[in-house]
Amino acid sequence: MNATTGTEKIESTEEHSNLAVVSEVEAGIRDFVRNDVAYLRRPASDLPGSTEPVLEPSPEVTVNNVNSLIQRVAGASISEIENLISELESLRDLLHAEGQRVQREISGYAQLSQAAMKSTRMIADNVTQWKGTADGLRNS
Repeated sequence: MNATTGTEKIESTEEHSNLAVVSEVEAGIRDFVRNDVAYLRRPASDLPGSTEPVLEPSPEVTVNNVNSLIQRVAGASISEIENLISELESLRDLLHAEGQRVQREISGYAQLSQAAMKSTRMIADNVTQWKGTADGLRNS
């Protein structure tokens, strides 16, 4: 299997998922219009078999119906956004912890490097002294 086939499958899956969400939103809007808004388009005299006066819902009921539709439609999106925020927060925590670990490693490396330089300097000084002493013994 080549890389483009895998990419095409991922894109196809994402497209299918997006189409499913769009279909769900459209179905929710159709349902809302059929059940919650259709009465606004019909005058009371058009209702078949109605002998009682038609009570029009208050603006609060309409607002609640619209809010309900928005919550149903946006529910999946809000859930996905909350999951994404949660993942990003955990990634931020991981990056912060890794940053601190790298800083500790660099600090330890710097201390080790300084100790190695001091040791090398001491060895070089001792070798120079021994060489001077050995040269003095040969010349005497």
